[in-house]
Amino acid sequence: MTDQANTEATTAVAAAEPRAKALSATDLALIAAFAALIAALAYIGAIPVAGAGVPITLQTLGVALAGAVLGPLRGSLSVLLYLALGAIGLPVFAEHSAGLGVFTSVSFGYLISFPIAAALIGYLVKYVVGAKRSSALWVFLAIAAGSILVIHPLGVAGMKLHQDVSWATAFSWDLPFWLGDLVKTTIAAIVAAEVHRAFPALLKRR
Repeated sequence: MTDQANTEATTAVAAAEPRAKALSATDLALIAAFAALIAALAYIGAIPVAGAGVPITLQTLGVALAGAVLGPLRGSLSVLLYLALGAIGLPVFAEHSAGLGVFTSVSFGYLISFPIAAALIGYLVKYVVGAKRSSALWVFLAIAAGSILVIHPLGVAGMKLHQDVSWATAFSWDLPFWLGDLVKTTIAAIVAAEVHRAFPALLKRR
């Protein structure tokens, strides 16, 4: 019975070990660094726009970079860490705002979309773009998909629900963000492609 118990214990430890090592010290450092990057970019710009009053910032640039550079898991975790820091009261959101109240504001749809978009962008860059991720064009398409399929739809839905307006009105409020997102997507794609060219094994986590 003792030998059997020892064997079972060894098997359990061996099975748990990969999970325990799912995030290395390097992974955690990258997650923290990109959370800080998103927070810093949220301070830049914060230009108020007409309509619902959601400001234009560089947050989405950081979200795109997190997903495209770190991959789906680490990218989404870095965005979740950023959101958690803001939720507990650190002024890391647009216009130096903070607290849980931000998640009930008119911009809550955009905030909720960020970790989902980072996960989608990371998945596309890692598994769909694959070996072509050193090409800015392919990375651009992956980031654009995250923005078009996740960030803008959830942002529009959030404004509609919060302000109790029509879909057409909410969509019109979202339109001013598209040109800026095109520029940010281009910058993020160029930067991410260069990072993957310099560090081709970055997405191959150990």
